[in-house]
Amino acid sequence: MLVAAAVVPCPPMIVPELARGAVAELDALRAACDQALAALAASAPDRLVVVGAGPVEATLGDGGVGSFARYGVDLEVVLGGGADHELPPALAVGAWLLGRSPWAADRVAAGTAPSPVSGVVIAADADPVRCATRGAELVAGADRVALLVVGDGSACRTEKAPGYLDARAEQYDVALAAALDTADPAALAALDPALAEELWVAGRPALQVLAGAAGPGRSGRLLYDEAPYGVGYFVALWS
Repeated sequence: MLVAAAVVPCPPMIVPELARGAVAELDALRAACDQALAALAASAPDRLVVVGAGPVEATLGDGGVGSFARYGVDLEVVLGGGADHELPPALAVGAWLLGRSPWAADRVAAGTAPSPVSGVVIAADADPVRCATRGAELVAGADRVALLVVGDGSACRTEKAPGYLDARAEQYDVALAAALDTADPAALAALDPALAEELWVAGRPALQVLAGAAGPGRSGRLLYDEAPYGVGYFVALWS
């Protein structure tokens, strides 16, 4: 069963080594992510599953290794047991955030981490039904499961955004923020994949996995809602 979930974005710039001189620009985002992960740990789950979109669906029960070399920095991160699986960018950011959290590698080695960590990649083109089914599968059974859902909103919020400016993007993200703040899985399940693709909403599949896992009757809290680089970044907690 799902006991808690956190939604965080996956901008590479969240990693200080990549941000360099602009590191302070995302200090508030990092702090919100740290708060969300601390709350997940406090929910005392039996296991934590990190969910993010990638090229193909995969279950990384024994974790994996991610690299930020594609962004010009020789930095690797480990998720869970660090098996020989390459993490897609979303899960690499999730692994980096976990390295600052109660699930950090040194605590795992000492046996003091809250619970085991695994990863799930949902295909970037997965339809809402598949996403919902995958979410339900992740929380089936008696285990107390926490989800860390990694994904951005629209990347079309400004003329300098990766997807350029689309007049529909801001309203889309306003609705998405409201769904996260009120823990509304039906609103997430209703996200249109075609519109999400047009608005460069990379987090859509992962968010719809959360919708399938959560069900009704949750409480939500939005900790962060900004678009500093023309991309919608959200941090939210569901319990």
